[in-house]
Amino acid sequence: MLTITQALVDQIVAHARKDHPDEACGVVAGPAGSDRPERFIPMLNAAMSPTFYEFDSGDLFKLYREMDDRDEEPVVIYHSHTATEAYPSRTDISYANEPGAHYVLVSTADTDGLGEFQFRSFRIVDGEVTEEDVEVVAAY
Repeated sequence: MLTITQALVDQIVAHARKDHPDEACGVVAGPAGSDRPERFIPMLNAAMSPTFYEFDSGDLFKLYREMDDRDEEPVVIYHSHTATEAYPSRTDISYANEPGAHYVLVSTADTDGLGEFQFRSFRIVDGEVTEEDVEVVAAY
């Protein structure tokens, strides 16, 4: 289960809406070994595409170096889908290389009639996708 604050959910959704119609992407870092997302880090979608996201390799290198210096790890890796449901695509699955991370997808398309966005979390390990519950809390 992903436990995340309402403030972080709001920031992720706002980033997805701001970058629409392109996919948004980013990371929420947390203390190493804690499984607690704390520090919101919006990234640039280097692909600048409505159907694909890609972290800039230089930005990603700097981010991992910074997280290492702060004894953090990527707890959440997020991106948005602009025209499809919030479920990992084959490409998303092939690029998922952090087995300990929660992969959050936000869809800015109303694909299910339940509202203006979907917010879902998945574990992706060795190409296997497992959806997990999301508990949104006021604070940790």
